[in-house]
Amino acid sequence: MEEKRFIVEVEPSKPAQEGKPSIGAVYRSIFAKDGFPPPIPGLDSCWDIFRLSVEKYPENRMLGRREMVNGKPGKYSWMTYKEVYDIVLKVGNSIRSCGVEEGGHCGIYGANCPEWVMSMEACNAHGLYCVPLYDTLGAGAVEFIICHAEVTLAFVEEKKISELLKTFPGASKYLKTIVSFGKVTSQQKEDVEKFGVAIYSWDDFMSLGENKNFNLPTKKKTDICTIMYTSGTTGDPKGVMISNNSIVTLIAGVKHMLESVNEALTVNDVYLSYLPLAHIFDRVIEECFINQGAAIGFWRGDVKLLVEDIVELQPSVFCAVPRVLDRIYSGLQQKISSGGLIKQTAFNFSYSLKLRNMRNGFKQSVASPICDKLVFNLVKQGLGGNVRLILSGAAPLASHVEEYLRVVTCSYVLQGYGLTETCAGTFVSIPDEMNMLGTVGPPLPNVDVCLESVPEMGYDALSRTPRGEVCVRGDTLFSGYYKREDLTKEVLIDGWFHTGDIGEWQPNGSLKIIDRKKNIFKLSQGEYVAVENLENIYSLAPDIESIWVYGNSFESFLVAIINPNKQAVEQWAEQNGIFGNFNGLCENTQVKNYFLGELTRIAKEKKLKGFEFIKAIHLDPVPFDMERDLITPTYKKKRPQLLKYYQDMIDSMYKNAK
Repeated sequence: MEEKRFIVEVEPSKPAQEGKPSIGAVYRSIFAKDGFPPPIPGLDSCWDIFRLSVEKYPENRMLGRREMVNGKPGKYSWMTYKEVYDIVLKVGNSIRSCGVEEGGHCGIYGANCPEWVMSMEACNAHGLYCVPLYDTLGAGAVEFIICHAEVTLAFVEEKKISELLKTFPGASKYLKTIVSFGKVTSQQKEDVEKFGVAIYSWDDFMSLGENKNFNLPTKKKTDICTIMYTSGTTGDPKGVMISNNSIVTLIAGVKHMLESVNEALTVNDVYLSYLPLAHIFDRVIEECFINQGAAIGFWRGDVKLLVEDIVELQPSVFCAVPRVLDRIYSGLQQKISSGGLIKQTAFNFSYSLKLRNMRNGFKQSVASPICDKLVFNLVKQGLGGNVRLILSGAAPLASHVEEYLRVVTCSYVLQGYGLTETCAGTFVSIPDEMNMLGTVGPPLPNVDVCLESVPEMGYDALSRTPRGEVCVRGDTLFSGYYKREDLTKEVLIDGWFHTGDIGEWQPNGSLKIIDRKKNIFKLSQGEYVAVENLENIYSLAPDIESIWVYGNSFESFLVAIINPNKQAVEQWAEQNGIFGNFNGLCENTQVKNYFLGELTRIAKEKKLKGFEFIKAIHLDPVPFDMERDLITPTYKKKRPQLLKYYQDMIDSMYKNAK
């Protein structure tokens, strides 16, 4: 079967010039072979996205949350587009009543909820910079962002008010008004008034704008609509300035791509909002849904209750980070292994049959309808019964998890790639293309992409299999880092944004992210190690949830910290006559040797060099988490913090291994 190619060349490659690396050919999506999709008529700003949908779909469901009945969660209660619009106008008038003028900066600090979106839309209406703050950020980072972005008014989730108060007196230099999404206590009022700051409950704040009607300013495409601070693996967060044009261009590209593969969003689509709105991934997805007049339902804020919310909401599109999909995968594996021999046999037979048919070119929906109905429908119902698209982003999704979910969920599982600086959408895989497993697909039809050679890492953009730093050009790019022109110039060169990620073009035009440009170090014998690439390879071990590989120029070999899969460890221990709780098993020498053997097996399979083999490991039963500051809110590893936290373990591993 002839392989389709999903990119077209628009500029030839450029050999290396003096002082400059070679650059591979410039490509764009096959869906943009005749040019980028034209702008959507009338869509010049994020406010237009919402305003036009209110005009077209005033009675459509827009924002929903679960009602509490006798202390228990009930069904979703919905607000229409027109109802949301009326509240947004009140919120906007209240903001202006506090003296915040066009171009002012408003922060939003808290978990996703209808008030979050309404606050954002009020900012869009009045030409204000929306400055989101991750609800997982501590007081130090929150204070930095408020002061750096000069935030004068902040909307805050009720339970986050105490955390925000820890930023005083520093933040009060700029912050003059706090608006709770819920209530405010008399003690909180007393606490903030000491610093000359006013605080309002949601209802009291809306009354400020009563009988006032501020004119909405004219918005331009070039206007900044949000300053989105990257979580950052090192140093202070960077404020990424994103214009109206970036978001409306992205929406046009996503719309064109989905229409090209017959998966266009419709007014009947439903989205579950639980990934942080403070991250560009969820923000632009929700903008796409709002543009279509579709429905957005919010989770209750507890990951343990996420599946219950999914079942109740019955979303049609489900976006996730790999860690969530890994949990779903592990949960399904556990259910199947405990389901008895007959059920296991039936499931495994159905899985093999459908997978074989999909690999042979059958579309997911027709690969095995009988298996879908009799076996996999239970999995589909576990995700609400209506999911047709599952989109994974923010980090690499393991190929075996992606393949598994493509088969058993009866929906398309697509992996995407983008950065805050590229307004999220840059690459996404294509439905029913099994040979795109493990890749992020081809570019979206609104950007040009090329690879730039990185000679010091051995990556050549002009080789038979082109590899190099991923560079992106197009109107979705950010407008620069706020107050950091120096950093902007480092990454934005001649119109090309240098992502820092190393990609490899596949024959079908999809891209595989294989490494990170900065994550390279030298061992004592002079060998360079591309650590992110190694972690991706070692993550293929099915019993490993996460792995951090470490080495330095004073040592000749690598060591690793591993988060093992609890079920896999307990199952292996039982089979080998080893007993104890999970924490104890992680300390057991035989268990460690088993994992070390698995890493060695994979290293041999993948033909890694001797110095790339891992010689010692530590098993941590507690997953890398934000509480210990080991990962960012998008689950990227914070390597300096990991080293600081595990320094004693690292020293011990090197000492014992020698």
